[in-house]
Amino acid sequence: MADRLVPVLVALGGFLGATSRYLLGTVVAGAGGTLLANVLGSLALALAVGLVRSTRLRFFLATGLLSSFTTYSTFAVETATLGPTLGAANVAANYALGFAATLLGLLVGRRWS
Repeated sequence: MADRLVPVLVALGGFLGATSRYLLGTVVAGAGGTLLANVLGSLALALAVGLVRSTRLRFFLATGLLSSFTTYSTFAVETATLGPTLGAANVAANYALGFAATLLGLLVGRRWS
């Protein structure tokens, strides 16, 4: 039988992630806020993969909180509105920094686990 608490944990994580993303956007607006959210989310997800053993906590963090904190749709719309040069730079920054944050998170997670 499936764990009936998992959907509640995902919903709670989603609420907290979306609220955190909104608050981050009030501090760092526009493409910079989206970049920061995506880099922080990449780092946090990689850390969770390396450190979190609890299935429930993984659902809360990865499927709930972090999936609603990071956002591809906002990234795509903001990139399209930046124009060709700044848009290309935004894509490069999101991918380069996102991968770097992920690698850092995986390395730290492996070291701590």
